[in-house]
Amino acid sequence: MFGWIDPMYLLYVGLPGLLLGLYAQWKVKSAFARGSQIASERGWTGQQIAQRILDANGIDDVSIEPVEGHLSDHYDPRHKVLRLSPDVYHGRSLAAAGVAAHEVGHAIQHARGYAPLAIRNSVVPMASFGSGFGMTLAFLGIGMGFTGMAAVGVALFTMVVVFQVVNLPVEFNASTRARQTLVANGLVSVAEDREVGRVLRAAAMTYVAATISAILTLVYLLIRSGLLGGASRDQD
Repeated sequence: MFGWIDPMYLLYVGLPGLLLGLYAQWKVKSAFARGSQIASERGWTGQQIAQRILDANGIDDVSIEPVEGHLSDHYDPRHKVLRLSPDVYHGRSLAAAGVAAHEVGHAIQHARGYAPLAIRNSVVPMASFGSGFGMTLAFLGIGMGFTGMAAVGVALFTMVVVFQVVNLPVEFNASTRARQTLVANGLVSVAEDREVGRVLRAAAMTYVAATISAILTLVYLLIRSGLLGGASRDQD
């Protein structure tokens, strides 16, 4: 390594991860901007659509709240709260309809006991710990030549990869539920569904990019720590 900068990390992890992330962000922002310009035929806000989907699925214990930020929409399973950003909560566009329905999809998963969601939620604490402390421990171990320390750090970071991999079917399933529910309940037409699908597919790219980036980081840590492919280069 050159100080704290490893050319191998920059070339095989940092740069690809950055480019993937930027591309995914560009895709979702451009798709949302496009969808935001197309008013839904029904003219309902994201909040109203979310409430109608909850009612249609017999879910009466989930509240809907506005939250600050752009595309900061999320479902909080601990408090059973659906939080929608201003553009979605008040928006009457197809983009707002799609995002609102996607987040309600998570509430439906929660209510129906969708197994991948339960697994994802159970690994969140370890993934959060692994992304911070695990990475730090791994880099310190690699930098100082302490293979044991690096191995512990890599093991902790593995939970980040587990989270990202499990998160993919959760997010794709929520989008599938969203589109099916919107059409089945007459909230959007079949023609409008195509634009909703465009927005949700773009949003899915952010999760795919995060998963690929996490896997690349794990492979890098395994190689540099000597746990994959023989002894660590630092010890050559």
